[in-house]
Amino acid sequence: MTGERPEGLEDRRGAAPGDVTPARRSHPAAPVPPHWSTYRKKWQAPLAGRATALHAGAWWLWALGLATAASRTTNPLLLGLIVGVAGYVVAARRTDAPWARSYGAFLKLGLVVIGLRLLFSMLLGSPVPGAHTLFTLPEIPLPAWAQGIRFGGKVTAEQLVFAFYDGLKLAALLVCVGAANALANPARLLKSLPAALYEAGVAVVVAMTFAPNMVADVVRLRTARRLRGRPTGGVKAILQIGLPVLEGALERSVAIAASMDARGYGRTAKVPPAVRHTTNVLTLGGLLGMCAGTYGLLAAQGAAYGLPVLGIGAVLALAGLRLGGRRSVRTRYRPDRWGPRAWLVAGSGAAVAALLIRAGSVDPAALHPGVVPLVAPTLPLWPAAAILIGLLPAFVAPVPPKEASL
Repeated sequence: MTGERPEGLEDRRGAAPGDVTPARRSHPAAPVPPHWSTYRKKWQAPLAGRATALHAGAWWLWALGLATAASRTTNPLLLGLIVGVAGYVVAARRTDAPWARSYGAFLKLGLVVIGLRLLFSMLLGSPVPGAHTLFTLPEIPLPAWAQGIRFGGKVTAEQLVFAFYDGLKLAALLVCVGAANALANPARLLKSLPAALYEAGVAVVVAMTFAPNMVADVVRLRTARRLRGRPTGGVKAILQIGLPVLEGALERSVAIAASMDARGYGRTAKVPPAVRHTTNVLTLGGLLGMCAGTYGLLAAQGAAYGLPVLGIGAVLALAGLRLGGRRSVRTRYRPDRWGPRAWLVAGSGAAVAALLIRAGSVDPAALHPGVVPLVAPTLPLWPAAAILIGLLPAFVAPVPPKEASL
């Protein structure tokens, strides 16, 4: 064999024989700086798993912070922004678990609340005076003992706007609770409760999981009926779906009771009477102190003593819960850790609540637009920017597996 290569065949270094132009080779990619790679590995949201899962309490604190902010305003633009922030975080970080599907049900419930608030305002009237009459309903005379209440009469634009603002506030609160239900794992939340609150926590968690599981059962049954060619709407279909849903709820209740009995639920250790009495006194006194301190913070003249009383009550309550935990003989398997990401998620909700409370004292007119006279609401800039802090969990919380695979 000779050392010649067939015509048109390139050598391994990219050069072509004769007058054939060499093949173009792509330039090597620029090296990534080591500090940038380290920064991305440190702060990029990890894949959600048992070791990296966010603490369930952080989701609830974040949602309660948004709910506190929603309770401080009737501005529909700010309330809509709160609902949008909660919806974006749920869309970005919820999983395929059954409880994660309950967010849509809370949205529909919020719309129902707004509709009922408007309906009651039209039927029962409103204390808000109005000059723009839209229509007049037939008024039904009521007995003397119902003086001050009317049924029917004229309906004004001012009273409907006022009712819409009130209904939207309550709907925003429901949406925030729905976001916490969709994001927080109730079983992991139960594991994180103090031992003294374990019995009460079981009841609360079972109550919270009933609605999401019922929604999942309804969706499953409607899908099965649709595949079989049966109608999914109408009174008859609802009655036929309702019985299997109730049967499934009863089966889950029996299964939960059996699992709780197998795990020794309700069994307590022997505690001396002195410790038990001290626990009751500390817990009750601490809770009363927290209530008094909270009232002092909310009252106009109690801000001086509100914070110290609240702090003392919290310390007493924590001490009572610590002592009460001696009655519980259960152990924890792989307890959830409260890491830096949990602090960021919970802190973002707390920051939104604190800034909206501050905005209510600085510029209350911006957070509560007037309806008499009827004016269009405006969007205050820095309260709106404060609400956007609630988007932080969408970037720092662990990524669900379905999103990480995209």
